[in-house]
Amino acid sequence: MFARSYSPLYLLRAFLLGLALLAATPAAHAQGTIRRHLITFRDKAGTPYSVSQPLQYLAPRAVARRQRQAIAVLPRDLPPTPGYVQQVRAVPGVAVIYRTRWFNGVIVECDSSRLRQVQALPFVRGARTLNRVAAATRARAETRPARAFDAQRPTSANPYGIAFAQAEQIGATTMHAAGFRGEGMHVAIFDAGFPGVETIPAFRLLFQQNRLLSTFDAVRGGTSVYDLHPHGTMVLSTMAANQPNSFIGTAPMASYHLIRTEDTRGGTETPAEEAYWLIGAEYADSAGVDVINSSLGYHDFDAPAASYTYADMDGNTALSTRAADLACAVGILVVNSAGNDGDNSWRYVSAPADADSVLTVGAVDSLGRRAGFSSQGPTADGRIKPNVSTQGAQSAIIYPDGNISRGSGTSFAGPIMAGMAVGFWQANPTLTAQQVRRFLELSGSIAANPNNFLGYGIPNFRRAYNLANPNNPLGLPAAEGRSVPELYPNPVPGAAFALRLPARLIGQELTVQLTDAAGRVISEQLVKTVAGTDSVVITTDKNQLQAGLYLCLLRAASGEQHTLRFLKN
Repeated sequence: MFARSYSPLYLLRAFLLGLALLAATPAAHAQGTIRRHLITFRDKAGTPYSVSQPLQYLAPRAVARRQRQAIAVLPRDLPPTPGYVQQVRAVPGVAVIYRTRWFNGVIVECDSSRLRQVQALPFVRGARTLNRVAAATRARAETRPARAFDAQRPTSANPYGIAFAQAEQIGATTMHAAGFRGEGMHVAIFDAGFPGVETIPAFRLLFQQNRLLSTFDAVRGGTSVYDLHPHGTMVLSTMAANQPNSFIGTAPMASYHLIRTEDTRGGTETPAEEAYWLIGAEYADSAGVDVINSSLGYHDFDAPAASYTYADMDGNTALSTRAADLACAVGILVVNSAGNDGDNSWRYVSAPADADSVLTVGAVDSLGRRAGFSSQGPTADGRIKPNVSTQGAQSAIIYPDGNISRGSGTSFAGPIMAGMAVGFWQANPTLTAQQVRRFLELSGSIAANPNNFLGYGIPNFRRAYNLANPNNPLGLPAAEGRSVPELYPNPVPGAAFALRLPARLIGQELTVQLTDAAGRVISEQLVKTVAGTDSVVITTDKNQLQAGLYLCLLRAASGEQHTLRFLKN
């Protein structure tokens, strides 16, 4: 099966002219090493574009997203002045690779002598060298943008497969049961490559239902993304996979744009990748996406002088951070992984996770315990990061060969969260992106006492929905429509809680065992359910449950077993 990739007219206008120039490298004029540079302009004087005619450079869906959130089209949304771009292109030995609306400039390839000629143009404001060697000249050796390890074979056979725990932890199973699976929502995935996506059975419906909307390679140009690093495939699987009884992601019916912004060739790490993130974000905006998921982060580059310090993680300094905030400013919800530096000397979140408008996601395990590798806050200006946390330790993922396995990293916590955010926004379409972010924070398991390790804690769809809809809360499903037991309220405020049961368990004897997170048994009791009622109340000694995480192990007389997690306030 081959991917259906296309670039609509509005994307052609914004990008393909630059892409066509990738082959036109300035080798014939080069006097030195060719590098890529971000050239910024002083103004947009003489532009033929207008904020009153945004359909010249934005998709109707991008305009509608702004209108829905009362966001005006601003001069920064206009493409850079074509006359300026043409004058840069006219400098011998200079190739214009991309144009950037938000930073008002172009990305070029040239050597240092040609760069000085460009800088001398009267409309040029400044220049920043993005890499040491032009991407086209580097060897193809892969690195990894985030770590994934400890592969295992699947062991579960429920509709979600081994992805059940990560979906259930944040209420995505409830969200799906309520009919919110991402239908009509558009998502952009920024990553390093997506090999195998066009052949993996769990992605088949993406193609059959024409929900793979476009592909774009911001690194090399063009639309080919089904090669190089497998990281993007694994990330995508946590959201988009839809193979019942094997693997279901958190947004299995959303539509997707796959965008390669991470350059894993040559074993280098340069600011060029932040520029590709910017170009990817402008592409996503032009296409009208609702949500960007980025499992990427930047602070340490090959050239020490280009690297960021902790002081730079202030939400305003890093190139990718500024790009992310600009994406948020046009009504996109940007979800970014916190990073995997929690157990090393850096330990803090990286760009663009430090952006104040971005939903930054840390990692926990299936029991809700923080993963040691998960990067922490605060930001340099004292803000709490991450914003929320979801399962990133031993997450269920799909590899490019189609094997279902497990891997660890905030790279997987981020998209698991992004998928729930997609469904939550689908359920609440009148909210703005920043309102969505805030309701998800407030639904967190420790929202009353957030910290710089878990943020506001583990969010929950039902809690977020009911916070957004206090006069029309989402009720619990009837027993006939309930597939697994549900424990409520969660968190548990006192010494008692209730279990709502699926119809098949009503009338059976149940053994209910409570253990703490370390596995120590707190209590065990035999409960007799009564036909005609779908719930039972479990009462404990008021001193048995201290604040913390607990497991409720439920065993029915029929042999059926369930493990439910809950927090005690």
